[in-house]
Amino acid sequence: MGSVVLSLDAELGWGFHDLRNPPTRRVEAGRRGWSTMLELLEEYRIPATWAVVGHLMLESCDGRHADHPAPDGWFERERTDWQDREDVRFGPDLVRDLLGSDVDHEFASHSFSHVLFGRPETDRELAAAELERSLEIAADWNQCVESFIYPRNSVGHRDVLAEQGLRAYRSKSPTGHGIRCIFDLTVRNKSLLVTPTIDEHGLVDIPASLFLFGFEGSARTVAESVWDDPMVALARHGIDQATERDGIFHMWLHPNNLTHERDDRRMRAILSYLAQRRAETDLTVETMADVVHRVTGTTAEAGVKPTVSRR
Repeated sequence: MGSVVLSLDAELGWGFHDLRNPPTRRVEAGRRGWSTMLELLEEYRIPATWAVVGHLMLESCDGRHADHPAPDGWFERERTDWQDREDVRFGPDLVRDLLGSDVDHEFASHSFSHVLFGRPETDRELAAAELERSLEIAADWNQCVESFIYPRNSVGHRDVLAEQGLRAYRSKSPTGHGIRCIFDLTVRNKSLLVTPTIDEHGLVDIPASLFLFGFEGSARTVAESVWDDPMVALARHGIDQATERDGIFHMWLHPNNLTHERDDRRMRAILSYLAQRRAETDLTVETMADVVHRVTGTTAEAGVKPTVSRR
């Protein structure tokens, strides 16, 4: 019997601030999607790993971050186009909602400002600064962070993660997104289950299995008109695989992927099926931290409890 892990990259505008033309619909959907996912996860009692961009936990800033070794222009949009868009730059209210949930979610890090760790221009100093700042802010909120999710899945500087006391990260899926994923499953007979491993830095690598919004646009519209939502079918397949053999089915998404009611229906269908199969079998739902404790035979950090009254 395997398990299911669900992780979310919670970033609001920070997931797009470095792009020349940020996707307006997704930027505007970040808050709605965050709240919708929290509600759905509470409805079905599904714990998840929420990797939060540290800047969202600030109440305000000057938009310059002079003590941060980011390259020139990195925070430019915060000072210009989004200077008056506190709703996409800050989210302490959303973080309080997350920490106040009745479901035992894991609070994880998605860096401080969504720097891409695997890019050549991201040196060790910058990677360390991103981690240090995000962990400092988490500590201000009385949060102990064990897991890290790389912005845009750009893996790099794993040694810095280990030095900062992190214990796990999500690596890329062995299968592709969308149509390629379907090809890998049907033609190449790949499994959606992944196996966590301990890397040379002592970190637990928990690969992704399936990006839940990898089949979009006109292809999705056509598929839904004649069949079923293909991502729901793939998710159900992965959940069923986890009930049949060892391994982890690791689904992931961004809250800002929920831009329309049909996206809400997709997530409801997946989570309701997961809850159903969990009730019918011995299937477990884990967070990334749960996987770390199981794989390493350790327990969670003691004495660190979520606080929702701060700030």
